[in-house]
Amino acid sequence: MTFSFAEQIEQAMATMAEQHSRMAAAAKELEAATASATSKDRLVTATVGAQGQVVSLVFHTNAYRTMAPAELGAAITEVLNTARADLGEQIATRMAAFSGLGEALRASMTEGTELDELFAPLKAMRPGYAEAEAAEERRKHDRQEEFRG
Repeated sequence: MTFSFAEQIEQAMATMAEQHSRMAAAAKELEAATASATSKDRLVTATVGAQGQVVSLVFHTNAYRTMAPAELGAAITEVLNTARADLGEQIATRMAAFSGLGEALRASMTEGTELDELFAPLKAMRPGYAEAEAAEERRKHDRQEEFRG
């Protein structure tokens, strides 16, 4: 089923509007996100916010009073880093829903449509077209090889 150019633009705009509202909701949700971590010995719990700021640091016992400064510092550092890593995972998971959005939009507008058929002869007439296509194929191949390691 092929759509006219105007219908494709209309569909793309509707998709963009939907994605924009989803992104705005995700941004608002992530602005309020927090993550907490508690040390293994249950001495301290740290909570961090979306910008990495320390929201709270709660000591559950008085054991910190007799700890060596380096030991206390290490315990606090550990819970802060764990909480930040957990929050980073939350953000990455939430944002993964948007991966490939640009590619999907581009594909909906350029691949397999009547526009490709219409512009194919014009593209082929462009000076250096064959060389540009070959260079693009090499670039894709090189990127794939780079990915494979």
